Amino acid sequence: MNVVKSPLPETDLKVVAGALQGGLVDLIDLSLVAKQVHWNVTGPRFRSVHLQLDEVVDTARGHSDTVAERASALGVSPDGRAATVAGTSGIGVVNEGWIKDVDAVNTLVQALGAVIGRMRERIEATGDADPVSQDIFITITADLEKHHWMFQAENS
Repeated sequence: MNVVKSPLPETDLKVVAGALQGGLVDLIDLSLVAKQVHWNVTGPRFRSVHLQLDEVVDTARGHSDTVAERASALGVSPDGRAATVAGTSGIGVVNEGWIKDVDAVNTLVQALGAVIGRMRERIEATGDADPVSQDIFITITADLEKHHWMFQAENS
């Protein structure tokens, strides 16, 4: 059942739908990874890293809603179910248990780097197919790159 009719041609919609679904999954998983690390971080920089992780969570959650709603607006049903996220995310697995502040920072540098790389691919893929979705990916990438820079600076 397709409730919403897309304004995009079918070939463009297929490209954009894949990009939006992939972006949604990566953003949901990024928020989960950041929250898991947030709950388990320990060490002398606990407070600053703890607070910085919540900023990543807020960014990822806000953008995941934007991406899901863009998909819906184009007639594509977004899928943010746990099994879908676990099966298709581009972020590595985070170990359970306590995590030293230095390792927490490294985990976020790697997770953000993975998501940014995939977002940049989505920027390229959606440029001709749907500049509106491309603009969303550009905004997301800029915000994620700012977080990435800040976490990298933690290890300088």
